[in-house]
Formats: sequence, C-alpha cells, structure tokens
Amino acid sequence: MRVHPARLIEKKRDGGALSAEEIADVVTGVVDGSLGDTQLGAFLMAVCCNGMTAAETAALTLAMRDSGRVLRHDHVAKRKVDKHSTGGVGDKVSLLLAPMVAAAGVAVPMVSGRGLGHTGGTIDKLASLPGYSTDLGLERFGAVLQQCGYAMLAPSAEIAPADARMYAARDVSGTVESIPLITSSILSKKLAEGIDGLVMDVKVGRASFMRTEHDAAALMSGLVETGAAAGVQVRALMTDMDHPLGRAIGNALEVVEVLRALDGDCPDDLRELTLALGAEMLVLGAVEADVDSARVALQRLWEDGVVRQVFCDNLVLQGGDPSVVDHHDRLPRAPHVRVVEAQRDGFVEDVDPLALGRVVVDLGGGRRQAHDVIDPSVGVVVEKVLGDRVVRGEPLAVVHAATAADAAGAVERVCAALTVGEERLRRRPLILDRMS
Repeated sequence: MRVHPARLIEKKRDGGALSAEEIADVVTGVVDGSLGDTQLGAFLMAVCCNGMTAAETAALTLAMRDSGRVLRHDHVAKRKVDKHSTGGVGDKVSLLLAPMVAAAGVAVPMVSGRGLGHTGGTIDKLASLPGYSTDLGLERFGAVLQQCGYAMLAPSAEIAPADARMYAARDVSGTVESIPLITSSILSKKLAEGIDGLVMDVKVGRASFMRTEHDAAALMSGLVETGAAAGVQVRALMTDMDHPLGRAIGNALEVVEVLRALDGDCPDDLRELTLALGAEMLVLGAVEADVDSARVALQRLWEDGVVRQVFCDNLVLQGGDPSVVDHHDRLPRAPHVRVVEAQRDGFVEDVDPLALGRVVVDLGGGRRQAHDVIDPSVGVVVEKVLGDRVVRGEPLAVVHAATAADAAGAVERVCAALTVGEERLRRRPLILDRMS
C-alpha cells in the first residue's frame, strides 16, 4: 500500500470520505496482504459505522471488480443475465431459477457465495450434491455456460479476489449489515461475470440484513445506480423475509425441496418468487417483452419438464451424480431426526426465520468462523406455516441433527420459534416493491 493503512482507517473512522485512489489502495492491500487482518476488520467496522458516499461505494465496487479478471463471454450469443439475493433463511431460489431462465433462452453465468451469518449460501447448498463442483476454472465455466445455458461458480482468486477476503472477514467481525459493503460485495462479483443485466432480490424483515423497507429501498437504489454507472442494467425486487422461504432450512434439505419443485411439488412462496425473478430476467435478456408474458413462458417450461432437463444437463457437466434427481436419499442425511409437536390447539401465529436460521447454524449447518466446516445434512423442515390450524401433538417441524443431544436442544428452540395461539394471521405480500 502507498499509504500507511492506519491513516486511511483513521480517516474513515472519523467520518471522512476516501478518494477513489485511497480506496483502490485499500483494495490493493486486501489482495496482496499488506492490509493485515486486524486492519481489515477495523476498516470494515469504520465503514459499517460511518457509511460511504455514493462515489465511495462506486469506487470500492469498481476497485474490487478490477482486483481480478473481468470475464467476457463473446462465444455465447445469448444475452447474459444473473440474479442475486441479499440473503435469506431457506432461500434456495437460485438452484431452481438458473435452469428455468436458461431453458427460456437467456444465459446465466452465476458466481455465488457461501453462507453468511444465519443465511444460507448457494455454493454450500450445491456442495451437498454428490460430486458437483463449483470450483471450475474460468475456461470450463464458460464452456458449461455455452453448453447448457447456465453455470455455477464459487468465488475464486481470479474473480474479484478482494471480495473473497472481505466477505469472510465481514462474516466474523459484525460488519455484515452495511449497505456500501453489501453493494460492493455483490456488484464486484457480478460485474466481473461478464453480464448484460442483473436482477436483485433485496430481502427485508427480521431475518434479513435490511430490517426496514427504508433501508431495503436505499440498498435497491444503490445497486441500480451503481450498476448503471458500470454499464449494466439492474432491476430489483424488495421481498419479505419475515418468514422462511419454502419449508426446508439447511443445505441438503433445501436441495431436496428444489428437486421436488422441479417435478411440480413446490411451496407457493418459492414458486411465486422464482417466477417473479425469472420474468424480470427474461425481459432484461430480451426474450420476452413484459413480465406477464415471461411468467407464462416460464411456467410452461416448468410444467413441460424442460427446466428439469436443463438442471440435469448442468448437473452432469459440473460433475454431479444425476441419479439424485430421482433418488433423493443419495443426498447427505442426518442420523437423528426429531419431530417438533404442537403443545396446544390453535393457529400458527409466528414462524420466526431468524430463530430458525440460528438453530441451523448451531446444528452445524452454518458458520460461526470463516474456517468452519458445514454439515450439509442438518437442518429444519417446517411443516406448518403462518395461519395454519394445528391440534396438540401435530407436527410443526422436523429437526435433522448430527447427535441426539443436538436434536433435543433444537426441538425446544424450534418449538419456541413456531408459536401457536388463538389468532389466525396472514402473511404480508411476498413481493413488496420493484425498482429499475
């Protein structure tokens, strides 16, 4: 680094705005190691506490993008469009969405992340598929994209390497919930993918990083504006994360839910969100003129089994075992399974996604430290959702755990997270706002 790291950290700590050159210097230090772990944590905390201007956020995003290779996919004639979620409990949309959009004729080069805090990561979910590899070289990534219409890649030292280190540091330093850091993390990877458009799923609610609609709208605005400044069209949906998405929470369990969804057995909220995001992607990909016609086209491809076939094609190309599509028991399975029973008659008045996400992390399905190894088999499957009528002794959820003690502890916590009372409540709309 050209400037001593402490000087730049102090400037940001004291509320100053860093120049593009100073931000580029910080990113250089992140990549070459001249910014130590303690200094990186201090810098991230300073940004988290004091924020960044729009110019700082754009400069950070572009510096992180340019810290590695910026891909081009000139060999793929189709328009390239990706989707990204800010993270939610039970959010397995990408696994279903990518083959769906690819089946409709839009190329989807998807660089995804691992789990962050209580939220699951697409790469962790894919890792539960036997043999499936997301550690593709960039040439292989491009080849898979051309062959089946989509490819899934884990962050690597070649794509936005600055983000890989910053992402891991944020997860363990209490700096996840920062709009500039979230914006730069997302867009640095996405802009390096070689895409023409991006659809963002910005979560809002108690289990999201954006707790209020005001904050979610600010993030949406920043993503759309920063993307436009870099020459990429960005559309964003604000979606509810006051409840888990779908029924399964935990990597292999969520993959099973996706496999069932490919055959039509899909929870209503997962279906609604996947089609909504996919429709936006088809419009950006110039395949359909409007989201209504796009939704109809996607639904037809889903019902006709085309999406399932594209999923299988990608599974083979990325080294996975295609037999899991029909034989779900070949996925990792936890040895201890316990049913959580309702303690009284009534209606489900709450399904707390944050509490459930933390249960799954504590079962081993998420990370407390960046180096933690995830157990793909553990998790929770919710059997009842908000407003459902239940009787005492009826299953509310099922816990999948590595040990009997883990299962017993999780049962109590899950029971507390799914409260039963006298009032029949309804969930607010899943899609709350849209920005382009």
